Amino acid sequence: MAKGDAASRGQGGEVVERRLHPVTPLRRAWAPVAVLVGWAVHDPDQAQRQLTRLTTTHLLIGLAVLIPAAALYGFLTWWFTHYAVTDTELRIRTGLLFRRTAHIRLERIQAIDVTQPLLARVAGVAKLKLDVIGTGKKDELAFLGADEARALRAELLARAAGFAPETAHEVGEAPARQLLRVPPGVLAVSLLLTGATWGTLLAAAVVPTLLWLATHNLWTVLATALPLVGAAGASSAGRFVGEYDWTVAESPDGLRIDHGLLDRAHETVPPGRVQTVRLVEPLLWRRRRWVRVELDVAGSSNSVLLPVAPREIAESVVARVLPGVSVPPGPELTRPPRRAARCRPLWWRGHGLAVTDAVFAARYGLLRRSLALVPHAKVQSVRLTQGPWRRALRLADVHVDTGANKTVTARLRDADEAAELLRSQAERSRTGRRDAPPDRWMA
Repeated sequence: MAKGDAASRGQGGEVVERRLHPVTPLRRAWAPVAVLVGWAVHDPDQAQRQLTRLTTTHLLIGLAVLIPAAALYGFLTWWFTHYAVTDTELRIRTGLLFRRTAHIRLERIQAIDVTQPLLARVAGVAKLKLDVIGTGKKDELAFLGADEARALRAELLARAAGFAPETAHEVGEAPARQLLRVPPGVLAVSLLLTGATWGTLLAAAVVPTLLWLATHNLWTVLATALPLVGAAGASSAGRFVGEYDWTVAESPDGLRIDHGLLDRAHETVPPGRVQTVRLVEPLLWRRRRWVRVELDVAGSSNSVLLPVAPREIAESVVARVLPGVSVPPGPELTRPPRRAARCRPLWWRGHGLAVTDAVFAARYGLLRRSLALVPHAKVQSVRLTQGPWRRALRLADVHVDTGANKTVTARLRDADEAAELLRSQAERSRTGRRDAPPDRWMA
């Protein structure tokens, strides 16, 4: 078997458990230190008082106790963590005092992401994150050798696709064909043309200044400034670092996404599991015809397909995520009736609706326009709602619920149109689920 083969059966056919990479204790040893840092951040006044009472001797004794304790904790958590692959499931066993064993059915695996934080890239290790149908939290194996992680991912996907256990480790990773790559310059310009970036930067500069002038309390200013500075960094530099070198490739097991300047991530958009696709157009992007493509994937945290791309290219990628679906052009989206302006003056113009043979498409937003596409086969329920004021204006909202626990809403529709849409959409959803192909890996 290959080095990364995790089937790992002994001579008698028994399942042999394996440990994570030996570098893992170094990562887990930081947990006790993180607890102390979290306490200090949560109560800085108390932390400052306690530190002023400590002498140099006390600090040295504390470090002499803390460092070996952290190292021992990291070693024990690594020693008592094992994983194994059987013919039907992946088992992950963890815990020193409180034991936990996860039995992950291979046919329930829908995506496996490989991530490499900066230090992990230096150490030559990687983390596997598993998206499993019916679970909200990802199980993970952190860390494995980089080659071992890729080999294990390929084997698990091959088994999920139905390959026999004795041949799955020989299949290897499915080939991929690159569809597009977002240039760093385009990504940087798109962030500069995003209103949220400038809004958070302005708030981080103005709010702490006003608080200082009003209170002259340093702790109050810091408690407010640090989250604002963090949000400003996340919406600008953080997004650039995270979305750097964004590459989308097509393979039999789904669309593969690679991105990251410091921390590299290798993600997969599983076939047949996408519930909703949204094309987002900030106001300053429209002249360049740029869009951002976001996803709702059942049971997965993957939420971005394209951080920025020309609309024509984005629509071609959407057609691969939702086969047979074309994005309705703007003129085909019908606006609410003019009396909807009494509910939402000016903003009512941002709403639109189109129902094709393949999708339910609803647009909302005037400055930051978003078009949501829901395939009829992915609709779980349809609802109509009316408040007292909207009943008087003969308006209603139609809500479409998807399998990702999300809702897409056609707002401010004529009441008769909404009632007809409620009936027809229920029928489209029923026939769509009946005619939809099965969700299979590597189809």
